[in-house]
Amino acid sequence: MKAIIKLEDVWKIYELGDVKVEALRGLNLEVYQGEFLTVFGKSGSGKSTSLNMIGALDIPTKGRIFLDGKNISKLDESDLAQLRGKKIGFVFQTFNLIPSLTALENVMLPMMFQDINRDERVNRARKLLEDVQLEHRINHKPNELSGGERQRVAIARALANDPEVVLADEPTGNLDSKTGEEIMNLFKGLHKKFKKTIIMVTHDLGLTKYSERTYILKDGKVIKTVKGAITKEMIT
Repeated sequence: MKAIIKLEDVWKIYELGDVKVEALRGLNLEVYQGEFLTVFGKSGSGKSTSLNMIGALDIPTKGRIFLDGKNISKLDESDLAQLRGKKIGFVFQTFNLIPSLTALENVMLPMMFQDINRDERVNRARKLLEDVQLEHRINHKPNELSGGERQRVAIARALANDPEVVLADEPTGNLDSKTGEEIMNLFKGLHKKFKKTIIMVTHDLGLTKYSERTYILKDGKVIKTVKGAITKEMIT
């Protein structure tokens, strides 16, 4: 199976005055093309920093990160931004929608930065909102949508540029349990339909049942890899 993302002995050290904080300490992981993977960890485990590395949002202090076989560890921010725009779609806990734009316009937005013409942007955004069952809400702005509907718009937006990888950061964190379950089932359905590589970062034990494989992080490194759901006993 092809590894689409690979982290090799990745360290991230933040210097806060005279204090050095080791957020990642030799992180090694592989993400295979087309899989649904979870990176699980409690607060302070390094999962947020690992998300920044996997999503090309930051570069490591040392170690190497490969995307599609290319070492991206030393790229500057402008090159990383181009890479993110083409290769990675993001779904955030706080939705990050533009309040003044409709659902349709929010989904169209990432395509503007890839020089896609307006007609194609409109058509593709409409189709994606249909895929997330929001065709009846395309002209509504975020403050007119429920939390679950906002997350559906965010998922459609993440797919706008047909990325190879979708990275979901605590995607149910701001939702009630019923809506969270609906969003996770939507992820599963879209994963099956589009064959995208999905990486979910979470501290919620219950969400690991939706993925095919889980990396468990502790103190900035992987302590265990599990197929399917994980239990409390595995992380104690």
